[in-house]
Formats: sequence, C-alpha cells, structure tokens
Amino acid sequence: MADLTCDVAVIGAGTAGLAAERNARKHGATTLLIDPAFNGTTCATVGCMPSKVLIASARVAHGARQAEPFGVTTGEVTVDGAKVMDRVRALRDRFAGGVRDSFAKLPDGTMVKARARFTGPTTLALDDGRTVEAKAVIIATGSSPMVPPPYRDLGDALLTNDNIFDLPDLPRRLAVIGAGVIGLELAQAMARLGVEVTVLDMSDTLAGIRCDRTEAALKAALERDLTLHLGIKPEPEATEGGVTIRWEGHEEQFDKVLVATGRPPNVKDLNLEATGLSLDDHGMPAVNPNTLQCGAAPIFMVGDVNGDRPVLHEASDEGSIAGRNAVAYPALIRSERKVAFTVTFTDPPLVSIGAAPDESAVTGTSDYADQGRARVDGVNEGIVRIYASAPEGCLIGADLCCPGADHLGHMLAWAIQSGMTATELLAMPYYHPTLEEGLKGALRHICAAVPIPLAGDQDTVGPPGA
Repeated sequence: MADLTCDVAVIGAGTAGLAAERNARKHGATTLLIDPAFNGTTCATVGCMPSKVLIASARVAHGARQAEPFGVTTGEVTVDGAKVMDRVRALRDRFAGGVRDSFAKLPDGTMVKARARFTGPTTLALDDGRTVEAKAVIIATGSSPMVPPPYRDLGDALLTNDNIFDLPDLPRRLAVIGAGVIGLELAQAMARLGVEVTVLDMSDTLAGIRCDRTEAALKAALERDLTLHLGIKPEPEATEGGVTIRWEGHEEQFDKVLVATGRPPNVKDLNLEATGLSLDDHGMPAVNPNTLQCGAAPIFMVGDVNGDRPVLHEASDEGSIAGRNAVAYPALIRSERKVAFTVTFTDPPLVSIGAAPDESAVTGTSDYADQGRARVDGVNEGIVRIYASAPEGCLIGADLCCPGADHLGHMLAWAIQSGMTATELLAMPYYHPTLEEGLKGALRHICAAVPIPLAGDQDTVGPPGA
C-alpha cells in the first residue's frame, strides 16, 4: 500500500501546478502538491517579474537620455549597476515571497516537499523513499534553460535567465546567444543601462516573428541600442577574464555570456516510460490542448512543460482546466481556449495575437511613423498589421511592433476573442489624441477590402497622422 494517497496528485508548484491543485480541491478532490523546493513560480523568481524590473530601470535611463528634444536638460546620465541589480533582487524576492506565503494557506498535508517519478500510470515514487497513489496525476514541472555543450564550460561567465538577476553589478560587455523573447528583452535592457551588448543567433529571424514588416520594425529599433549578428554559428571559448566568441572570421571578447537558446520541458527525471503513454522522439506524450489530457490516461500536462503556450495566463488557465478534468476523469470537459496572445517587452513592444493570415485573409496596416500621439511623445515608429477573414471581415489575428503595443494588443485580443469584425471595432469610441487611434487606419484598410459598410466610423477632426 502506498504511503500517501489522494484523488489528484500535482507534480510541480508553479503557476500551472498551483492553479491545478486549487481547482481540483475546489471540485471536491483530495490533493497532493509535490515539489522539491516550493521556491515560488518561474514568473516571480526568474522570469516575468525580475526581467520587467530590469527593463523598468532601462526605460528610465533611456528616457533621461532622450529628454533634450523635449526642452529638458538632464546632464550626463549615469547608471549605478549595483543599485539597479539590488532593486531587481529586492522586488523579485518580494514577488516570490508572496507566492511562498500562499503555500502556508494550503490545507495541512497538501504540500509534499520531494521529487517525484512515475512507477505506473497513477503511482509515484518520491526521492525521500515514500510512495504516492492517486486517481489522476497532473504534470506541472515547468521548463529550464537549455545550455548547448559549447557553453557549459564557461564557468562564472555563463549566464541564463535563472542566474542573471543575481549579478552583483552590470557587466561591461555582454554577449547574448539567442534572439528569442528572453534574449531580446534582456539584451535591450542591458544595452540601455550602458552595457555593450551583442546578440548572436543561428537563425535569420528575430524571436520567430511571423510578419516580415513587424520584424523589420523591431530590428531597426534594436540596432540603435545593440549589435545584431543573425544567421551565424558562434563558437565560444573561455579565456582569462571572460569569453572569446568567434564566428565567420570575426572574434570578440566579452565579460559575460547570456545563453537564451530556449527552455525545454522538465520531463527528464519523471520516468514517463512507466506511464504506458506513447512518447515522441523528445520523450513527450501527445497532449490535448482543450482537455490537457495525455493520450487516454488519467494524466494531464500543463504549463511550460507541455511547450504549447509558455506564458503565465495560459499556464494558469491550463492548470484550472486540468484540475477540473482530473477530478471528472473519464468524463472530461473540452474547454474553449483563449485567443493566442504573446508580448515581448522590447521597446517598442512586439505582440502576436491569434492566427496568421492565409491567402484568403485580408490585411490592414497602420504605420506609426507619423501617428499623432506617438509623434507628440517622441516614439513615432513601428507598424500594426491586423488580419481578417474574407468576405465577412471578422478579425482573426494581428502582429504589432509599435509604441504601446502591449496595451493595444489587449484591445485587439479581446476583439478577436469576441468575434468582432473590423467594422464593429472601428465603430467603437477612440479618444483623441491616443495611440489607439492609430489602429483605425488598419481597420479601414480591411473594411475597404470586404463588402461591409463603415457603419458608425466618423473621422476625428485633428492633425494629419492622428
């Protein structure tokens, strides 16, 4: 007989795991939440929150340097790297502490501090010698930074997003390997704080962007702050005082190297083979995105570990869906997922929403180079691309790289999820002068291409580019 029994065992106490345990318990299940550390979520400890604290400092420094065109003189702008990093850690610890405080509110006996591995479809062995038997198991073990072999011998010069926020001070020269979301956010922030930054990537595309024009807008913005080398194969070597990186006849020396080449799922030590699930070449089971069930088993996989939508709000949603279905198994409920929505917090922000356009779709474009409010604020650059199905003009997706895109993106995501047409969104109120007004041009392009009248749209009286 197992040492511990429950209705639903949740492996991993991150965002997805916490949501899964909470919803399973809400639906009447007895639960166990198993985690080796209970340190807090990835978002709070090494992801969303500390990175945004660093970006906030970078934004203030950049704004101070850009003050002169507004008639404001600041003098020489200096950055105290140690104070920047102290603030990052102080706020990170506060956010993570809030998550850890929530563990204390769990019912007695729910927390199990241990590592778990499968011994059968619903049985687990813990590294403390105990065993667990459940009616259903939810895997929420998250992901970890991938460090390719050439970078593993760099010693103290090696950084990932798991340890970069523990730097006591800012480096002088930083190489960033990987032009994905994490790499670009941290690279631009470091550059605006006075670090000499070079980004290197084997891919020719920034952050996997699906729209050439938004990628061009982001690339132009980034290249004002840092150096980009795309489509190359960097080769690192630890040297005295840092790292030498060579590529295609070039060679540069760096103090630190941030490896941001992806975060693969934490499944290596789970012994998934014991579950009887069919696994692919990467050792991953098939996961139904609407139920989060693995195959036909009473096993569910949620959050970053399933690799589908590795962002916080999706992890929380997936945990809730799986928690309910783990209790209901085998009578699962298929859930309608939210529209896909990602934000990269560069400046300007990069946003991707919904579906990419196919040949039948209609695309509307707004250029923010002469948008009224953007010009007033001195941030007039970038582009918005909105996609709609033809002939009805129903909004299906968008790609943005423009000022305020992280806020504009919410507006578009809500409209897409609500099934609105371009005409319906265009008929909504737009205050003048705002960045939101800039969307009207793209919406008008769509309306002009489909047989739907521009009902309710009245031009705001204002200057060109408003």
